[in-house]
Order: sequence, then structure tokens, then C-alpha cells
Amino acid sequence: MFKKQAIPVALAAALLGSPAAYAAAEFNPEISLILDGRYQSYSNDSDYELPGFMLGGEAGRGKEGFNLGHNELVLSANIDDRYYGKMTTVIADHDGETEVELEEAFIETMGLGGGCAVKAGRFFSGIGYLNSQHPHSWDFADAPLVYQGLFGGALRDDGLQLSWIAPTDTYLKLGLEATRGARFPAGGSANDGAGAAAAFIKIGGDIGTSHAWQLGLSRWQAEVEERESGAGHTHGEESAHIHYSGDSDVTGIDLVWKWAPEGNATQQNFTFQAEYFLRNEEGEVEFAHEDESGSATLDGEQSGWYAQAVYQFIPRWRVGLRYDRLAADNRLSDFALSGIDEEAFAHETGLDNEGHDPSRTSVMLDHSRSEYSRIRLQLARDDSYEESDTILTLQYVMSLGAHGAHQF
Repeated sequence: MFKKQAIPVALAAALLGSPAAYAAAEFNPEISLILDGRYQSYSNDSDYELPGFMLGGEAGRGKEGFNLGHNELVLSANIDDRYYGKMTTVIADHDGETEVELEEAFIETMGLGGGCAVKAGRFFSGIGYLNSQHPHSWDFADAPLVYQGLFGGALRDDGLQLSWIAPTDTYLKLGLEATRGARFPAGGSANDGAGAAAAFIKIGGDIGTSHAWQLGLSRWQAEVEERESGAGHTHGEESAHIHYSGDSDVTGIDLVWKWAPEGNATQQNFTFQAEYFLRNEEGEVEFAHEDESGSATLDGEQSGWYAQAVYQFIPRWRVGLRYDRLAADNRLSDFALSGIDEEAFAHETGLDNEGHDPSRTSVMLDHSRSEYSRIRLQLARDDSYEESDTILTLQYVMSLGAHGAHQF
């Protein structure tokens, strides 16, 4: 991920005459552009929802027909011999408008010693396995249902991350995060702009020359102040106002196993990965739309998991299978309602699981001419809500310029 220095620091200082000159000579940023385009078709044109989950962030199935996906402009470089910096900007279409969003902007230390590192700025959380990966490196065209239902696609925020890799033969990494808590699934930047925190541990290693594994445990918690939710329902041109305030915590476990004959993944390789998350929330939910309004106390539990297998059977060609499943048990009490009853309140806020556990089965086939290009065909049977949906996706992902290595 980090570039190697072209010449040693002492020699550079001697040749260039000053630290400023050294820094200027070493600043050689890597620039890349990720192009993502797709065609999607659905058999069900109803509003997207996950019963029992208050949706937010980028949760959803995307637009039907031809459209642009997650296009990224990435700039990264060593700042000097102690710091690395990266910025990722996303360009996407939303409701006919082109939007530009700063997805990542952080600095990270290098060479602190003792296996320690510090990251500061806006970054993807280290919890789970998939969360810290960018969409262009996913094995499927969309995020698992549990990521959409709990994190609105992915968990990222502004703050500080401390990590430590143990000096052992077995891979062991510990991490702590303190973040603002401004983004879904937190919100409101409670506690004077330090409303969320996370911790994770990852352990792994090799089994012989052909197998590798990694196990992770994660914990995230936040003080939430008026987190906004779309809940998956629309009300014509005017949106309902749905807010949650209270405590939220997520516990997760993830497992990855990889195989490549004699460690050579160019011909054949196989990856199995699975993640499970459990979220508990206690607080107050508010709803308002036209002459309907109300509030209630929430004691909720939402959980979900996915398991997937991806097999490269010949060079450049892969096939994959993924299964997702969610469950929700939300208990509402202490209602204060006007113009709406308790059943309708639970439905409109998205907290009614409707006696249904959302699930989805996806299969994909992709071809990569090189590490810089991928074309994917994906078919999903989505049983997330009342009527089953068959989703067909044809996607391309192309990388122009520097292309950093992906994690284990």
C-alpha cells in the first residue's frame, strides 16, 4: 500500500540540501480512477425495504436500467518518511444529478515501531472483514444485506484509529477507534463530536503452503442523536420525518479461508468468507408526516449474516455464490400518537418485521482480463420483502492508473 522511498533519507538530505527539498522530490502521488458502470433489471418495482430495519445511508438496490455506479478518484502518496496520505472522491448520479462526495481523506503513520500505527481523518472502520474494502474490490456487485440494513452500505466516519500488529508468527492485529458519530448508523455527533467508538481484533495464519485463514471479532457503539431514516417507504414528493435517538451497539464476527495450490493464485484459487452482526438499540423513535405524528420507546434487536464462496476455476474467470439473511425483534412501548395507530407507526418507521426474515441468494460470473479490469454478470433472487424480486446485474469495473493491493 505504501510506496518505497526512492533513495535513503540521509542520502536525499545530503544531495538536495534541505528537508523541504527532500519532501518536494519524494512527493510523487499515485492517482487512480475507478470506473463503474452497470445495467440492472428488476421483476418487482415496489419500494425497497428490509422489514424490521430503519434504512439509511446508501442502502438500496440501485436504479433500474443503464446507470453509473461507484466511480472513484483516488490520490495517495507518502508525505515524508513518517506519514502517508490518501483521499478518495466518489462521483455518482443521484436522482438525475451528478454528486461528488469526499469518501475518504486520512493520514496514516509509517515506521512508528513496535507494530503500531495511527490513522486520522475520514476512513472506513476496521470492524468486520468487508467494511474496509472499497466497492470495486467486492466479489459481488452489491453489499450484503446485513451491511445495508445495519450500516447503510458501509461504516465510515471522521476520527482516529490506533492499531497494533503483534510480533508473532501468527498474525494478530488489535485496533481501537474514536469517531465523530455523524454518519449512519450513528448520527448527531453526540458527546461533543466524539459520539462513536469501535474495537476489533484479527487473528490469522497459514496452513501449509496452500491455505490461509483469518478470524475477526468487532464491537461498535454510539450515542445517537436524531438519526434520520427513510425506512424504505415513500410518501409522494414529501418525505416523512423519521428519527431515532438513543444507544446503539453492534457486535460482529467474521471468518475468511483462502486456498491456492502451493500459494500460486494465478491459475486457481478459492475463497470462503462469512460475517455475522448483532445490533441492539434502546431509545426513542419519532415519526411525522402531514397530520400523522408520534413517538415510542424502542428496545430493538436486529441481526444478520451472509456466507459466500468464490472460485477461480481457470485463469481470469471466477464464479461465486452468496446467501444473505436478516432477522429483527423490535419492541415498541410508551406510544404517544396523533392521527396514526401503533401498527401503522411500526410499519411507517420500518420497525415492523411483518413476520418475515429478509433473505437473498446471489450467483455471479466474472472475467478479469487483468488486475485492472473486470466484467461481471450477477443474478439474485431477493426475498427481502413481501414480493420476491429477481435482480439481473451486468457490471464493469475498470481501474485507470495506480491500483493498490487489497487486504487479505
